Amino acid sequence: MAERVLVGMSGGVDSSVAAALLVDAGYDVVGVTMKLWGGESDSGCCSVSDVDDARWVAAELGIEHHVFNFGDEFTEFVVGPYVDTHRTGGTPNPCIECNRHIKFDLFFERASVIGFDYIATGHYAQVAERGDDTRRLRRAVDPLKDQSYVLHMLGQDVLSRLLLPIGGWTKPDLRAEATRRKLFTAAKPDSQDVCFITKAGGREEFLEARGGLTPGVIVDQSGAEVGTVAATELVTVGQRKGLNVSGMGEPQFVLDVNLTESIVTIGPRRSLQDGETGFSQPVWAHEPFTGSANVQASAHGEARPAMVHEDRVTWDAPRDRIAAGQSLVFYDAATNTEVVGGAIAQ
Repeated sequence: MAERVLVGMSGGVDSSVAAALLVDAGYDVVGVTMKLWGGESDSGCCSVSDVDDARWVAAELGIEHHVFNFGDEFTEFVVGPYVDTHRTGGTPNPCIECNRHIKFDLFFERASVIGFDYIATGHYAQVAERGDDTRRLRRAVDPLKDQSYVLHMLGQDVLSRLLLPIGGWTKPDLRAEATRRKLFTAAKPDSQDVCFITKAGGREEFLEARGGLTPGVIVDQSGAEVGTVAATELVTVGQRKGLNVSGMGEPQFVLDVNLTESIVTIGPRRSLQDGETGFSQPVWAHEPFTGSANVQASAHGEARPAMVHEDRVTWDAPRDRIAAGQSLVFYDAATNTEVVGGAIAQ
């Protein structure tokens, strides 16, 4: 009997090809689209049309397709913390929290309960087996599409039963494959935005509707007021644009956001440099890790050499301060390809 795989189908080309490759490999494949956000969306994901697109592809492949409604959980674990992090002066990463709590927790749990051997998704990353019977998440072949950063929280329980069929593909080759197979989603554009934030209203409208926004003052490093902001919650550490201050002599960057007092502190780029970054909520691929690693602080940012300690990283060379709420992902120092673990910057 063929091993059973429950594949997450978002309605995009990546997960469509992933499902097709699994069928070719002889698995007993069932497709599932996760219905997450029930509110207004114009980002090209979490919509009724995406469910329809996934259903069309499943029909083309001759596999079953179902919809799992995780709307309440998405609001609790993704949308709520997104709002809360903004309200405390941080910069949230909702896609990571969605992967952590929904796509690789609830989805995995449900797949296990209903008897599937594996789960699969259309993420650009790879699972590597090691000689000690453990697995590691590894970067994708295509560096421009690599998504290992947003999957860093996966532990051995999930990695041992996870298939990532497109991790060895480049995006151009994958689109060509979808076209060759005449898949319904072959030419569908990628979704780039947060699914619950509309392009028209943006973060401002979304947060305003969920408790309002707080005007604040901008001060220099001496504490002197040099300007104002309409919404302190929308300001991010490291931000330069949109500050509307002049006559400062050199470009100014956000050094700190104090939501309690509604104060944004700015200063020159050199004042933004930091030698260490604290973190909380660490997760590990296998065992807790300390030592030398390459640490990445954004989805497509450069992984920089650093020492990982129990609650902070010390950088080999000072770097721009990282906004609280962003994820730090630790890659092996030797090759910069395998995920050791990750944490939330403080």
